[in-house]
Amino acid sequence: MSAIKRLLAGLGLCSVIIATFYTAMIHYQEQYEVAIMWNKISGHFWLEERGGFHRSAPWVLAAKIDLRPNRVAVTSASRSYNSKLVQFDPKFYREFVALEGTRYYWWSNRISFNLGYSEEYRGMKDILRGYTYAMKHYPFIKVVKEFDDLN
Repeated sequence: MSAIKRLLAGLGLCSVIIATFYTAMIHYQEQYEVAIMWNKISGHFWLEERGGFHRSAPWVLAAKIDLRPNRVAVTSASRSYNSKLVQFDPKFYREFVALEGTRYYWWSNRISFNLGYSEEYRGMKDILRGYTYAMKHYPFIKVVKEFDDLN
């Protein structure tokens, strides 16, 4: 009986160690994503462009950004149709980090309830929408296609 308890305790401890190692030092990104890596100790940041599993020190954070085109629009009850197909341009990630800082962009506005709208704007899509419709042009936003009024 005591051997079974020790075996279960050992398996539990191994599971906790593996889970801690994975969450602290491993990140996975798809082929269509880039990760902005940030070393919290040195302040150095860089772009990880290869997809797959990556190992890093526990003090290095990775914020993943989807490079696929996103449709962004200013929602309204009017009959006009105004939206754009945009995507993040990873060549200008330094300019993006200079404006947004280093954080998990997916978490942005995550606790938000936009009642009355069929679509909730959160995370990177909301950040892209804000920079797309700003008065100034930002180099990290690439407009793939612009849809105008269909009337």
